[in-house]
Amino acid sequence: MALLTCENTLEAQAYAALHAVVDPELDEPITDLGFVRSLTVSSTAPVRVEVHLRLPTSFCSPNFAYLMASDAKDALTALPWTDHVVVELDDHHDSDLINAGLAADAGYLGTFRHEAESSLDELRTTFHRKAHTAALERCLTRLLREQPDLAEDAVGEVRLGDLPDEEFTASLRRRRAVLGLPDLPEAYVLVDHDGERPGDVPLALRRARSTRISIDGNAHFCRGLLATRYGDEVTTPAFVPLTDLHREGASS
Repeated sequence: MALLTCENTLEAQAYAALHAVVDPELDEPITDLGFVRSLTVSSTAPVRVEVHLRLPTSFCSPNFAYLMASDAKDALTALPWTDHVVVELDDHHDSDLINAGLAADAGYLGTFRHEAESSLDELRTTFHRKAHTAALERCLTRLLREQPDLAEDAVGEVRLGDLPDEEFTASLRRRRAVLGLPDLPEAYVLVDHDGERPGDVPLALRRARSTRISIDGNAHFCRGLLATRYGDEVTTPAFVPLTDLHREGASS
């Protein structure tokens, strides 16, 4: 399959927008997880963007599915050049209901009505907190591995300015920003979602590690289910890493 080129600039921008949409439970971009089945952008005005999403099973939780699809539509609608955005979820037991709700911009409560116990705000907050916990564990565990003399008890004193300038640190900073935690060099890394430091550092780190392992394990499991369900099904366009998209644009 050919890489996206400058002739497909709008597709590249739309894909980049989708790359910023994170699966709420697995804390990974839906593009990396293979959940974007197809993406098309019309070449003439009004510009119409149509995206089809897929999940590892037909019975994935409807609230997770709706949250993902709704975030995808919001991300594409926010692009300055989109006139009409269609996001549809394929092969899910609630596809018709979710797709109708998305088309009508009915929101979660308007889509599921009596089946929805509450809005998704609380669920979204829970996932944001878990993502933050996993992100800080990745940073601190890497620091422990790279600095053998650093005692586990001492990681409670590690501050943002002590972390290397790398992907894990950038991810942690994004998660902190979502929760409203300070992004200052002197800010402590090992804090809860309210910014409170733990009394028992090793215990807090072990709990954080359990959260991270659970998220990583679920993501691995879902990839396996998705591969089993769809096999080598071709996706359109031929999605490639964003670094390749940028490289293509720079060389044209």
